[in-house]
Amino acid sequence: MGLFQAFNISASGMTAERFRTDIIAENIANVNTTSTESGGPYRRKLVSFQEKTVTPFSQVFSTTTSKNRIIGNGVKVSAVTEDYSSEFVMEYDPSNPDADENGYVSYPNVNVVTEMTDLIDATRAYEANETAFEASKTLAQKGLSIGQ
Repeated sequence: MGLFQAFNISASGMTAERFRTDIIAENIANVNTTSTESGGPYRRKLVSFQEKTVTPFSQVFSTTTSKNRIIGNGVKVSAVTEDYSSEFVMEYDPSNPDADENGYVSYPNVNVVTEMTDLIDATRAYEANETAFEASKTLAQKGLSIGQ
């Protein structure tokens, strides 16, 4: 693995986790949004990651039989999807302009505790990538100072 590839892998992880943090912040900001442009309450968004540039199996097979090994190329955001697995929260509030004919208001399917847990997870993953980046940088600096 090249030195700059290690930097790129860590940087891609930090970028992906920062994006995930932004989506979590958007979810928390819309916890009380009962009406959106699409005509319903805000729906929680989820971020999915995948490996950058998936290696074809033929290449994996040929490199695993030799002395070379497959090295990852980092991570990227593959999709931002809406959460349809959990239901909206229904609360009785007939004075709310978004209430239905029975007086119930549909609130977003955003649970602040879940979002804060996801935020902590994203922050820790970002910090792990930052630590790996700093370790690679230190290794490069030590390597450059050997010849002095």
